Order: sequence, then C-alpha cells, then structure tokens
Amino acid sequence: MIIEQLEVPPGGDLPGPLLTELTALYASHRDFHALTGDFPDPDDIRPEQVAAALADELAHPDAEVLLARSEGRLVGIAVTLAHHPDPGDPDPWIGLLMVRADARRRGHGRQLVSLVEDRFRAAGRTAVKLAVLDGNSEGLAFWTALGHEVIGHREDLRLGRPCAVLRKPLRTPRRAARVAVLDPGGAVFLFRYDNIEVGVHWAMPGGGLKEGESPREGALRELREETGWTDLEPGPLLTTWEHDFTHAVGPVRQHEHLYVTRGPRRDPAGPHLAAAHAEDKILTWRWWTREELAEEAEPVWPPGLARLLDDFDRTGTGASPDVR
Repeated sequence: MIIEQLEVPPGGDLPGPLLTELTALYASHRDFHALTGDFPDPDDIRPEQVAAALADELAHPDAEVLLARSEGRLVGIAVTLAHHPDPGDPDPWIGLLMVRADARRRGHGRQLVSLVEDRFRAAGRTAVKLAVLDGNSEGLAFWTALGHEVIGHREDLRLGRPCAVLRKPLRTPRRAARVAVLDPGGAVFLFRYDNIEVGVHWAMPGGGLKEGESPREGALRELREETGWTDLEPGPLLTTWEHDFTHAVGPVRQHEHLYVTRGPRRDPAGPHLAAAHAEDKILTWRWWTREELAEEAEPVWPPGLARLLDDFDRTGTGASPDVR
C-alpha cells in the first residue's frame, strides 16, 4: 500500500477519474453515512457532494486528505488534522478513515492506520486522537483493537453529535535482546525492574540494541554491562516477543530476542554496576527456580517463562517466534 496526499489547487476541481473513485468509496459505506448525516441521501451519494465534502476538509489549514492505493486501486482514505481547534489539545486527530467495502477484511484498514501513525511519529507527535459516533459499534471495535482507549464522551464540534473520544500513544519501535542465564540446577537469573508505565516486574539481563548491532551482540554487551560476567556467551535463541513500556525516549513497542546460556550461580560484580542499575531502574536480583517462576508472584517477562525454559530443556531449542 502507498499513500499520497490529495492536493487540489485553489479554485480547482478534482480530476474526473479520481472523483469517480472517491465517490464509489464513499457510496460503499451507506450505513455509516446514514449514521453521520453527512449526506442528504446515503443511498444516492453524488460526485459533487463528495467534492464539496473534501473541499470543506481541505479548507482547514492543518488538514490533510490521504489517499491509499493498493496495486494501483484506490482502497482507502484518511483525513487528519495536525492541530485540534482547542489550543489546549496537543495531539493530532484522525477525522475520517474509510476503506472500500469490497476491499475490507484484507488488512487495508490496519495498514492505512499504521501509515498514518508513521507520518505523525515522523513529525514528532507522541499520541493521536479520534472520535467515534455513538452507535458506531463496528468502528469502536476496530479502533480499540488497534490500541486506542476511550478517554471521554462529548459532542462533536461541527454538528453536536454524541461520540466517544479515543486516544493512543504513538510508540517508537525499539529492538532489544536479553539472556536467560541458567545455573547448574536450572534456576534462572533475573533482575527486578521498576518502570513508570508497567510497574515492578522481573526480567533477564538485557536491553536495547545500538545502531548496527545484531541481537546476539547486543545481548552479550548488555549481559556484561549489567552483571559484570565476562565469561558467558549467548547460546541458542529461546524465543522472541513484543511488549509495550515507557523508555527514556518515551512510549516504545519493544521487540526482543531472548537467548539461553549456562553458568555458575553467583552475584553480579563490578565497579560500574551501581550506576548501570540506577540508570536502568534495576532494584535487585535473584535466582529463580522453575517452581518459583511458575507461581509468578510478581510479573515476569516474558509471561510463561517457566514453560519456555522447560520446553527448552526437553528439546534443546526455543519456542516459535513472537510467543506472547
């Protein structure tokens, strides 16, 4: 999918073929337009009405109309607003997002949302808002499935229609790697971290990758920095997984490679550990037996770590990637 910004010169008209495509897209959502009341007759949406609606959108200096094409065909449209009329609202808005009815259930909607979010993220925006009209249960389910949360209810500014307001933090993708260090009895070494978003949890030594660093290289570097152990090497890949949390750069979606290695049971040691642990919000450490892990009195990352390690002991290989 590619998206392109719709640009209409002042006083100009939309090209005929494009207006025909746009009219077909709008007309394919009869029930939605019956709910919004944006068109006099949702069963008879005309090209001149679509052109007028788009002209109204583009009259706002902070608005963009983005057209989505797949294999050359117009499959979707998104209308965004870089700044809300309320000067106290710091977030950009998605005013409209539609995918042609005959092109739905193919992932186009999710892909279009992702591309729109990438544009906001590239512009340095940290969250996005939108409104869903009361009665649009399908729309509400779509947006909440994509991570948007309802933060309030109010009437829309233009027509006073009741709606739910949703917001989603725009997370920065981050790559990381960790190492599960197992002692001779199979216990695993974990740090106790405190994170501003997810709270206290236990996880293996590790962290974010540097530019150009492979997951295995990053796992080894982080292991040595956080434990002082220089005689270990990451072994086989245990699994990969993704999770959300807040890093120093802001909200992130972190993709981690998790490796396994074996070593003696000992405590971390080294002159620089205190500073490294303070920077990473590491509170303490301990060795966990499988029985203790299975109980998970406090959150352990990744969830189900005891099962993953038991499977590894039986097979010598890790689980399928992206276990959650």
